[in-house]
Amino acid sequence: MTGTHAGAPPGHRSSRSLAWRVGTPLVALLSGSLLAVSAANSDGTDLRPGRYTDLAGLVEAEAQDYQRVEDRFNDLTAEVDRLGGDVSDRGVDKLRRRAAGLRDPAGLTPREGQGVRITMSDAPTELVEDALKRNKETKDPEQRLNLNRFVVHQQDIQAVVNALWDGGASAVTIAGQRVISTTGIKCRGPVVQLQGVPYSQPFVIEAVGDQGDLLGAIDDDPLVSGYRTDSLNPQIEIGWSLDAEEQIKAPAYDGLLDLQYARPLRRK
Repeated sequence: MTGTHAGAPPGHRSSRSLAWRVGTPLVALLSGSLLAVSAANSDGTDLRPGRYTDLAGLVEAEAQDYQRVEDRFNDLTAEVDRLGGDVSDRGVDKLRRRAAGLRDPAGLTPREGQGVRITMSDAPTELVEDALKRNKETKDPEQRLNLNRFVVHQQDIQAVVNALWDGGASAVTIAGQRVISTTGIKCRGPVVQLQGVPYSQPFVIEAVGDQGDLLGAIDDDPLVSGYRTDSLNPQIEIGWSLDAEEQIKAPAYDGLLDLQYARPLRRK
């Protein structure tokens, strides 16, 4: 029974079938009109912008979520410290005194005093371009300049920091961030990452300590001397400045202190 009622005379179409044949094109026409109006009003853009396409808003929301989690963590840490302060016996008091004595050498207390400031940066762009042109025109490979010498690498920064430690620095900072024993220095393109946070050049390194000892350690370090030689080379001129300062401030380290290490998947 397609198109006819049971018992209806042949050739007699049902009103329901007729309505379906007429209504379907009408609905399609109205839908097309609505789509056209929607496209015109949105000018080709999403009518509900911001839900998925507003990347800046998404990043801001994530940052706010992170800040809420961090605030919660700080509140819980303070609560643990408060509750722990109520616990007192000979063993606990001994461990507290020991921990308090380690805070300063661990970099968890601020330091200030006389010291040195060192600024490092990549070579000028025009000298890099000159070197590229010169290397292309020079047939003798030994006469070409190594382009790595025009860029500050993480090993250059690490060499300076190590020299400052050798010179007896009581505190070292990079870009104002306290350097401790677990600080990782990594190059990511044109920036340096400390504890996963990127910092752009110029890279400012400051150290608190005896100026004579710090300057002597910088002069004696062979890796730093090689860098400084390139800074004086008129064909390279990689950025370097060294200043003795009467007042250097090194804030306390305020990052994560948890150590991560490898664990065996199974024991033999």
